[in-house]
Formats: sequence, C-alpha cells, structure tokens
Amino acid sequence: MTNTNPLAEWLTPAQMTEATGVNIDTLRYYERENLLQSVKRNSSGHRRYSSNDVLWVQVLRCLRQTGMTIEQLRTYCNLGEQGDHTEPERLQLLLQHREKVEQELQEIISALKMIDHKIEFYDSSIKQGSKP
Repeated sequence: MTNTNPLAEWLTPAQMTEATGVNIDTLRYYERENLLQSVKRNSSGHRRYSSNDVLWVQVLRCLRQTGMTIEQLRTYCNLGEQGDHTEPERLQLLLQHREKVEQELQEIISALKMIDHKIEFYDSSIKQGSKP
C-alpha cells in the first residue's frame, strides 16, 4: 500500500530542528519575519517542512552567523520572491556582504596573530625563567 499523503515525507518541526540546528523558536521567528515563507501545514494544522526549507534555513543561518542583519535578510528574501529578474540585486547584496565578512575575517586573523605573538612571548619567558 502506498502513502498518498503529499506531506507524509515532510519534516516535523522537531525533525527540522535536528536537520538544521535551528531551534523551533528561531524557525517561527523566521516565519514571522517572512524569511521562511513556504512552510506547509498538515490536515491538523501542524507545520511541515520540505527539503527546500532545510536548504533555505541553512542559507539563512549562514548569513546570520556571518553578521547579515534581519533587515538585509528580509530584503534578500523579498527580492527572491519577486523572481529571477532580481538576481542582479541579490548578487550585489551577497557581494557586499562577502566583502564585509572578508574584512572581518582579516581583522580576526590579525588579532589571532597578536594572540599567537603573546603566547610565544609568555611561553619563552616561562621557559627561560625555569632554567636552573
């Protein structure tokens, strides 16, 4: 017997949380902010997520982790909803974000070098002080 329910293969909120690493409150927040717009509901009204939703949440999570604001995410999502003709604007938004992330990464690398320098200094100082 085959299952004819089109939502049968979709993920429950708990499965979505496990698949994306994003908690249920965050998923609902993304929905309220119209960042996650394609969430379906089963016959009893419970949320069901598709594999495309999983991929989209992973993109949102990546962009948030790299400092993209909710307003920028909203702009990006709204452009996407408008269709393929907005690809140049979406590309520009991502290029600007990438530039910002690259700059922050260089600042972190520079800070890491300073930390490494101080570690070497203290390590050397401690080793020299422990000699008889």
